[in-house]
Amino acid sequence: MEPVILQDVVVLLAVAVLSVVAFRRLNLPPILAYLLVGVFVGPHGLDWLGNGEDTRLLAELGIVFLLFTVGLEFSLPQLMSMKREVLGVGGAQVIFTALAAALVAWLAGVPAKGAVIVGGVIAMSSTAVVIKQLREQLELNSRHGRLSVGILLFQDLAVIPFLIIIPALAGGADHSIPLEILISMTKGALVLAVMLAIGHWGLRPLFQGIISFHSSELFTLTVLLFSLSAAWITHLFGLSLMLGAFLAGMMLGETAFRHQVEADIRPFRDVLLGLFFITVGMLLDIHTLPQIIHWVLLIVVVLIVFKTLSIMALSMKAGAEKGVALRTGLVLSQGGEFGFALLALALKDSLLTPAAVQIVLAAIIISMALSPLLIRFNGRITKYWLTSSYGAAREEAMHDIETSAQDLDKHILICGYGRIGQNVSRFVERAGFKYIALDLDPVRVQEAHAGGQHAFYGDSTHLDLLIAAGLPRARVLVISFSDTAATFKILEQVRKVRPEIPILVRTGDDGELERLQAAGATEVIPETLEATLMLVFHLLYLLDMPVNRIMRQIQAVRADRYRILRQVFHGQESFDVEEPDALREGLRTVTLVQGANAVGKQLHELKLDELDVTVTAVRRGGRRGLSPKPDTTLEEGDVVVLYGTPEAIERAKAEMLAGADH
Repeated sequence: MEPVILQDVVVLLAVAVLSVVAFRRLNLPPILAYLLVGVFVGPHGLDWLGNGEDTRLLAELGIVFLLFTVGLEFSLPQLMSMKREVLGVGGAQVIFTALAAALVAWLAGVPAKGAVIVGGVIAMSSTAVVIKQLREQLELNSRHGRLSVGILLFQDLAVIPFLIIIPALAGGADHSIPLEILISMTKGALVLAVMLAIGHWGLRPLFQGIISFHSSELFTLTVLLFSLSAAWITHLFGLSLMLGAFLAGMMLGETAFRHQVEADIRPFRDVLLGLFFITVGMLLDIHTLPQIIHWVLLIVVVLIVFKTLSIMALSMKAGAEKGVALRTGLVLSQGGEFGFALLALALKDSLLTPAAVQIVLAAIIISMALSPLLIRFNGRITKYWLTSSYGAAREEAMHDIETSAQDLDKHILICGYGRIGQNVSRFVERAGFKYIALDLDPVRVQEAHAGGQHAFYGDSTHLDLLIAAGLPRARVLVISFSDTAATFKILEQVRKVRPEIPILVRTGDDGELERLQAAGATEVIPETLEATLMLVFHLLYLLDMPVNRIMRQIQAVRADRYRILRQVFHGQESFDVEEPDALREGLRTVTLVQGANAVGKQLHELKLDELDVTVTAVRRGGRRGLSPKPDTTLEEGDVVVLYGTPEAIERAKAEMLAGADH
């Protein structure tokens, strides 16, 4: 690697780290940080980079891996389950917005080929920003959240035809645009069919053979080889690299190795994608902004207003309520990351002039910067503009819940009416108790209500809905979904109104067990640990242990908050840095050698609890002593079993072995 290239990479990484840290603290999307880095360190800013071509090559690989993961997550069953949102509203939105934007661009003097690209760019919204923000606001499963996700899914798929069209537009005359598009689409369909056939017949045997070697390195190398080879093949046929990456991801997504592939490829994707957004920022010439700022701001306003109103109208046409439709429009009113990809490709193939790219690029960046505010306050904006209709719909829903709950007393209030919530309600009903359930899936609620179940549409994180459902009179509150953020919000609000009510919380794992209990959960039921207890029960029963003895052991484990079940050796298992500490905690052993600081000391003298580490056992002379007492004196040759996070254990290990003879 040339010193200049290495210097560029170091500069990019250093500034990117600082910017992402700052944006994380402000709770803003990292994408905006990367764009800002590109603006300031690029040739139109501080010009800290020597050769931009090398970083652009890495950036192209970033967008290739982005399309690969989009293909990996593509699911035909999911597409069909959301066909109204995806194919109906999503399809209409992309087609209508793209045509309208292309027409306006053409009337403004942009050549026909470039106008087609501008239409595609304007039609896209930011999947990364929207999904992250809705998840943080607990709105991902709301009606406007589901509708937004459906539209975004179609937008992601709509990128593929544009990736086929752009190389065709770059190579032909203006008068043959429809013919060239038809030829490229036909070529793309043939390549798609051939690659899918190869994937269907050859992919599974290939990866079954790779898996038999039990080598994670070989598996990752094969995934990289396959994805980049697919991109190279489509490039040979005159199509986009990104199209091949999408097809590779789609083929691997249909195999049993999908989740492992996603875990292996994510580090490459995230780093290279960050570089892609930096290079997009580098394209923006801030020196020309004063001359074009009026056009940029005009496009930003028109973009946000037009997309909001058009998506609102199309959503209402599909049957959504006016308030839900407006919230969906506000959420999706910005430009998106795939728009950047199309712009970069169009500029590379000279389909758009640098001046036109500057205006559109600046407008998209500003719209994405405003997007977190529009998404965060989409509810307030909707209530302000649609005070009467939005409030009336909400009041009607509240009235339905209140009417059904008015005669209930000492009933069970169930938050979430999925599989677990429904099964809980059946047992409650058989036991002779009344219940009322709230859920955010309108289809599920409608079907359950029609079937005579006491299920109603409502967001359980809203205290007024819980009160309408009879919270002040309820005997027990059950939170049956595994959304931890929503659970914490419910616990916080309910404990202010009913500090004494028992609350049962379901969670997928034990990562937030202590925090949930501290927040007010009476009992927390982690699925993974309860599955272990059921397995142990049946095993001990088959070994002829008396049932009452088995139950005493299981009850003891539950009373101890599953502590023994969480103390495991993780081995080579890796963890995501974003996972809570409770999921990263595990057992490690430390052998005390001659001269170690811990030799001759009692356990309490080491003060390991101050390092957040627990000693679970000491093995001496082949015998293992569980839960050693604080006054246990350690000896040379002892094997001490420690429990804690990897970082805490490393600190404890360094403390215990200090001064040891090596």
